[in-house]
Amino acid sequence: MPWMLWLWEATVIFWPWLRGQPEWRGIKWLLWQGQRLLMIVYLGLAMGSLLRLAWENVLHPFALGMSKGESTFLVLGAGCLVHGRGEPWVKVIQEEIDGSYTVTLCGSFSMQVSGDDPRRVRFLRLFLRQLEVAGPQRRGRRTRDGRTPFVTQEQLAAWFKMPQPDISREGKYWLEADWPNLLSLNTVEVLTWDLVVRIVEVFATFPWWSVEKVWRYLQDQGLEVSRRQVREAARRSGWSQLRQELVRRYHLTAEGMRPREGWLASQLMAQVEVLLARLEAGEGLTPEEQVQVDDLRALASEVGVVSQPPFKALPWLMRVERVVFGHWEEVADGQVRCCYCGSTHVVRKSRKPRLKKYYDAEGSLQTVEVYRYYCRNKACSKGSFTDLPLGLVPHSRHRMEVHLLALQMYAWGHSTYRRTGQALGVTSMTAYRWVSDWGYELLPVAALFGVVKSSGVVGVDEKWVKVPKNDKPEGKHKKWMYVYLAVDVYSYDLLHIAIYPSNGKRQARAFLLALRAKGYKPRVIVTDLTQDYSEPLARVFPQAIHHECIFHALKWWHRQLAEVYGTDYAQKCPEGLALREALDRLFRVKTKRSAQRRYEMVLGWKDDYVAKRPEVTCVFESLERHFPKLVNAIESRHIPKTNNAVELVIRRFDQHYQNFCGFDSIETAQLYLGVFEKIYRFTPFSADARKEIRRRCPLELAGYEVQKLPIAQLCRGQSLDWPTETLQEVVPNG
Repeated sequence: MPWMLWLWEATVIFWPWLRGQPEWRGIKWLLWQGQRLLMIVYLGLAMGSLLRLAWENVLHPFALGMSKGESTFLVLGAGCLVHGRGEPWVKVIQEEIDGSYTVTLCGSFSMQVSGDDPRRVRFLRLFLRQLEVAGPQRRGRRTRDGRTPFVTQEQLAAWFKMPQPDISREGKYWLEADWPNLLSLNTVEVLTWDLVVRIVEVFATFPWWSVEKVWRYLQDQGLEVSRRQVREAARRSGWSQLRQELVRRYHLTAEGMRPREGWLASQLMAQVEVLLARLEAGEGLTPEEQVQVDDLRALASEVGVVSQPPFKALPWLMRVERVVFGHWEEVADGQVRCCYCGSTHVVRKSRKPRLKKYYDAEGSLQTVEVYRYYCRNKACSKGSFTDLPLGLVPHSRHRMEVHLLALQMYAWGHSTYRRTGQALGVTSMTAYRWVSDWGYELLPVAALFGVVKSSGVVGVDEKWVKVPKNDKPEGKHKKWMYVYLAVDVYSYDLLHIAIYPSNGKRQARAFLLALRAKGYKPRVIVTDLTQDYSEPLARVFPQAIHHECIFHALKWWHRQLAEVYGTDYAQKCPEGLALREALDRLFRVKTKRSAQRRYEMVLGWKDDYVAKRPEVTCVFESLERHFPKLVNAIESRHIPKTNNAVELVIRRFDQHYQNFCGFDSIETAQLYLGVFEKIYRFTPFSADARKEIRRRCPLELAGYEVQKLPIAQLCRGQSLDWPTETLQEVVPNG
């Protein structure tokens, strides 16, 4: 408006005659009056803004609003007229006397606090109660610490819809720094420390009780307590976490704590998996993993599950093993060497010789002088030894040849201990000990040959054996245990053998971990239809293909059909016979496409068959479940259709098992498994076996050079009666 008025007055400079015109004077008057009117309007607007600011910042500086939704909103305003600042500000000062903090707020502020957490809302109320007005003391109700809060308890009770005593109790906890009670609220209930102590006492008295049972017990005693308070007390005291860990490990009963069956075994197997993974990656354990291993080792020791130390081989057995495995080296001098480590750093123990008695080849008792020596090699674990002539063993009057003959006659010749003892002139128990000593350890193929060889296709199966003396709980199958075998499908080599009290996923996992620990990494693993192998195989050998035996699948389906239609269904039930023939033709194909087409055809019969006889559903469900692990052998050159290789080894094991008399306990059974493994792996197949395996032992089929090992000669039925002069100048190399 001023510009318009100035421009209108400037027109008379160019046109002076306009000054005398009434129209020009009228327009000038209108512009001047309009300018005055606008100035009055603007002045009124400015006064209204000032009045509104005064109301918001002085007369009503605090405004609070809570929504009914999930959040609580806080709007905080503070008026500062004396400082003259245009923007909100905060000032914090720490007092030098007591170290307390004084906070001054100036301007308009806002705060948003989540309403779904009771603890946060509680601290919001405490914050509001700390606000005071600066300047002269405000009239109102004083708190316990002598303050007069700006926000009263009545206001908080109305805003948060809670009783005033609860707000007062919160203030008491704040003043007393009672942080457990301040932080304990999951609800509006207050959990005092005395109540926590009482609840924990009940938990400690009855550790096998649940939260529900403890709550009912306290209610019966007349104690006003809620389930949430009992649960919160258990959490705050740490009892809930402790009980959770205890329940994982033990059965908590009134009689006491009993370790859970299988928990320690599963933990140990998990640690074995970690150790194997670290070993295969060439890495060491982290400090956390080492702590876990130490904890499990200590727990196993406490519950009596202590791993047996490495077998302390009898001296004669060590000499026998050196003979049969050919661990010899020629020496040019006549020095005495330690029979354990081969060191020449030895010292004679005494000048006086000892008399060693032995039976010669004619059975006559002979005597020879021998000396005792100290071994100064720090790496030798024995320390001393007896230097015996070749062919003699300590702690026995019988020559090494007789011990080997006992093993050969009994294990290789399928004889009995009584006949073996009679033939060798010893008792049956002596023959039993000589043979059993060969089973303390399984054959160390990697240590013996320096390499692990396998076709990569491994068959796994188990066999029942009777073990009368064991620690299994009473039951129908208390005396029966399971021998697990892992066999190379193409070389028939027995890769691993072990005995377990029962069969299941845990035992299968332990067996597969032991197979992996030996260095075998199969590409394909063949099993029967037992579901105990699926999960352990996927965990221990995730890269391996799991194939199921087609022969076992057809045999199982035939049994199911016989249970549904009767044993004579082939003559009396045409539909059952048609289904069996369709299942038999399912895998008589050359391509997976043909097998898939026949599989879909059989599944198309399901509705009709089930409508007539619902019991036949199990056959179709089994087909759907196992077909993916059966069809993978079609069109494959390295996946066999059956698990016949393991069945062959089991039949060979059964021949030895029927004659062996050592399965009276699980310990003696384990000894025999070691004996069988050594004899089987070095014994050649018969002359009437298949051409590709005829007259060759499993280790030879696997690619190991065993022809020069004396034990291979022993397992062929040949004699080890070597000329004495041939071995006079050789000693074991350790």
